[in-house]
Parts: sequence; C-alpha cells; structure tokens
Amino acid sequence: MLNGKTALVTGSTSGIGLGIARALARNGANIVVNGFGDPKEIEAIRAGLESDFGVRAVFIHADLSNPDEAVALVRKAETDLAPVDILVNNAGIQHTDRIEDFPPEKWDAVIAINLSACFHTMRAALPGMQQRDWGRIINIASAHGLVASPFKAAYIAAKHGLVGLTKVAALENAKQHITANAICPGWVKTPLVVKQIEARAEAEGLSIEEATRKLLGERQPTERFVTPEQLGELAVFLSSEAADGTTGAAFSMDGAFTTW
Repeated sequence: MLNGKTALVTGSTSGIGLGIARALARNGANIVVNGFGDPKEIEAIRAGLESDFGVRAVFIHADLSNPDEAVALVRKAETDLAPVDILVNNAGIQHTDRIEDFPPEKWDAVIAINLSACFHTMRAALPGMQQRDWGRIINIASAHGLVASPFKAAYIAAKHGLVGLTKVAALENAKQHITANAICPGWVKTPLVVKQIEARAEAEGLSIEEATRKLLGERQPTERFVTPEQLGELAVFLSSEAADGTTGAAFSMDGAFTTW
C-alpha cells in the first residue's frame, strides 16, 4: 500500500510512535526512527523494522526542543534515506501542576516539544511535498486536544494548538494531494502514562492496578487502554490513497473519553 513512500515518525523508539512506525513499515513504507533511549535498544528497533518488514530504516537523533534540530531532522532524513512523504509528529512530554504553581521552564519545554517542534518539522517537510504534489501529515494530538483536565495547562494548550495547526495546514494545501490530520488518542499505556499511574499510586497509597482502574474509570468509559497498534492502523489509513479526501480532521480514538 505504501511501497516507495518514506515516513518520518518522531518519538518512535517506544509507545505510540513505535506502534505507528511498525504499522507503516508493515505496509511497505521506509521509516526514519527518531527518539531517545538506549543506543543498543534503538538499533534493535531499527534493525527489526528492516528484518520484519523488508523496508529500509534509519535512526536520526534530534533534540526537538531546538528548532534548528527539528528542521535538521527532516533535512538529514532526506539525505540519509529519501524525501519525507509521510510526516508523523508524535514526540511529546508532560508536566502536571496547577497554573499558579506551573514552573515557566516546564511550560516552555512542553510547548517546545509538543507544539513548536511540529510546526518546525512541517515547515521543513511541506515544500518538498508541494513540489511532488503528494504528502501526508499526521499530528498525534490527544483527547486533551479537544477537552481539558486540571493540572495540565501546557499539555492541553499545546495539543489544542496542534489540532488548530493541523487544520491550517489542511486548508493551505487543500488543492494538492497533501493531507493534514490529527489523531486524538485517549489513554494509551505508554511510558508517559505509566509514570502518571505510578505517581498517582504513590500519592494516593494505591496499588498500580487500583491506580490504573481509577485512571481509566474517570474518563475512558470502555475502561480499556487504546493500543499503539490500533493507532498505527489509523495512521496507515490516513497515509493511504483512500484518505486523499480526508484532511483537516481530528480523529478521536479514545474509548469514548470525549463523549461524556
């Protein structure tokens, strides 16, 4: 389905990003892996994509809080592998606090990685997509790009902004075969969410299982985690020719999180 296409997936060394990278590779896309982690584990991920799916895969490190490095990531992908046909902005960080207690440096860091980096990679990738008259931008927002919760001011501001940025890109490129869509997951059992569960368990004197049930029960009516594999299949559809008329949308995959 995606044979000959090249996909850059930020934050793809674990969690949602890795699930999306594997789904795209399974459908024939060459993959640029990006993220943090143990170098041996990252090499195993990269090599696994090649051996499991018969595609080419490269790893490129970038500090996405730095605009120059975000742009350089796209440029290096072009030289090390191929022009970027599919850009998946997935990398993200989190910090929780009341607004009046929120450290400004944490606000800046969350906005930089969760929103500004997406702008910079899009800015770098779009001219090539426009020249080739084909491209797919998939921004991994969140259910919190559509609704709010307390203590997550920076994350929610960034994810709401990312949904808006996605719509602007869709409008600006609507006359070409370039689409821009957002995926808005609910709770996914990623390393980021596991840390939140552990913090809650410690703060409330709960077991990990009890904290998990409380987390899901409060906002996700299915009381089941969305999986990276499910999100990967949605990304495959949005990257396909079948989705050529699908642009400017924010797709909820959230176990009815935003239906309350």
